[in-house]
Amino acid sequence: MSRAIAFLFGLALISGSGWGLSTAQAEQFERFGRYQVHYNAVNTSFLTQEVAAANDIQRSRVQALLNVSVRKEQDDGTTRPVEASVEGRVGNLAGQSQPLSFRTVREEGAIYHLATFRIQEDEPMRFDLRVRYDRNAPPGEVSFIQRFYIDR
Repeated sequence: MSRAIAFLFGLALISGSGWGLSTAQAEQFERFGRYQVHYNAVNTSFLTQEVAAANDIQRSRVQALLNVSVRKEQDDGTTRPVEASVEGRVGNLAGQSQPLSFRTVREEGAIYHLATFRIQEDEPMRFDLRVRYDRNAPPGEVSFIQRFYIDR
C-alpha cells in the first residue's frame, strides 16, 4: 500500500472513530477560484503505527499533525493534485505563535504538505496559512481554530 493511500486510509479511520473528529472536520477546505485547499489537523497519537511509520511521523500524545493539499477543479468536474507551497503559523488565542515547518510528500496521484506541532490540553489553537498554488496569483489565505485533547 502506498504511503499516500495508507495516510488517507488512516485519516478516514480517525474521522469515523468517535474520537471527537467529525467527518466535516476531516473534509475542511477553502475554494480559491478553481483551486481547493484541503486541510485537517489531528493528534498524532490517533494515527496507526503503520501510517505514522510510512510517513515518518512520531506518534505522541502532545504532538499533532497538520495536513494540507491543493487540488485544481477540472472542466469535467474532477480534481487533480497540484504543486503548491505552504507556509504558516500556529498559536494560542492570546497571540503567541510559532512558525510551522512543512515537508512535502509526493505520491502517484497525491501531494501533501505535512507539519507537526506541540499541543496543550484543551487549548484552542489558531492556524494561519498562506498557500501559493499559482505563481501568477496571490497566495490563498486560510485561517481556522481547532481545539485538541490529549489522549490519556
